[in-house]
Amino acid sequence: MPDLWMPGAQRLDIGNHAPTDGGKPKAIGHITWDRNATAAKPITLVPYEDLRDYFSKNSAGKAVAPHILWDPFTGRKCQFFPATSRSLSLRDLAGGTRTNRAGSVVIQVEALFFPYCKVDGKVYAKLTDSPCKGWAELNAWVRSWGVPDVWPNGRPENCTRNASNWATKGGWYPHKGVPENDHEDPLSWPPFVTTEAAQPTKPRYEPFPGAAWFSRGRKSPIVLAMRQRLIAEGCGRYQSSKNPDVIGPGDEASYEAWQRKCGYSGSAATWPPGKTTWDRLKVPNV
Repeated sequence: MPDLWMPGAQRLDIGNHAPTDGGKPKAIGHITWDRNATAAKPITLVPYEDLRDYFSKNSAGKAVAPHILWDPFTGRKCQFFPATSRSLSLRDLAGGTRTNRAGSVVIQVEALFFPYCKVDGKVYAKLTDSPCKGWAELNAWVRSWGVPDVWPNGRPENCTRNASNWATKGGWYPHKGVPENDHEDPLSWPPFVTTEAAQPTKPRYEPFPGAAWFSRGRKSPIVLAMRQRLIAEGCGRYQSSKNPDVIGPGDEASYEAWQRKCGYSGSAATWPPGKTTWDRLKVPNV
């Protein structure tokens, strides 16, 4: 069974779960559109934390919460409902299709975005102008629930509200393309990612393993890679373990020299490594 909660997303279960009605699996693309900006008057993007708290803590926000809040500028995601529960971001009129439940899953994704938002001094007119960080992983997770990479009612840039397609075809639907709804969002959406490209790529450099990892006697190929980088930076001049992949006292002294080279002093420059200097050392991925 696919993951009910998307791997890597913050889990803030707001309760109020309810089953879907079954049928073709669907996903809905939204943008938060919580500000009205223009090309002439762009507005700074609302902080991710504000929208996360709105959907998870505010009663009005909980009443319209999606499954996923996605920040396309940082890749952060927060999930409020498990995949198999309906969420609440679609308008659902009495009678007719139950929009929030009309499929085996109806996974709703709110991208943190509004047209002409400003982030770090740059203005973004469309969602597709943003970095769309984390989209590949999000696309892959939604696909794992059987949602095909198609837009039965058309892409957001040019879509209809064809009720017959909605009733019979699985895939992605823009908010604008859902029956009974009158919103115009999301206006654009990133292209689907191939299965191969959606797989997480191996990082170029070793991520910081945490201070506790750096214990004397630790054996790992990362140790040798670290030692080689310290030597390259002119800091590997101390006697280390006889084994090239085992942490010894020389590695501790070498790394402290590197932390001093990075501008730290006193207790801030002592072993074990910290994330800032580790990231700056750029130990190649092994």
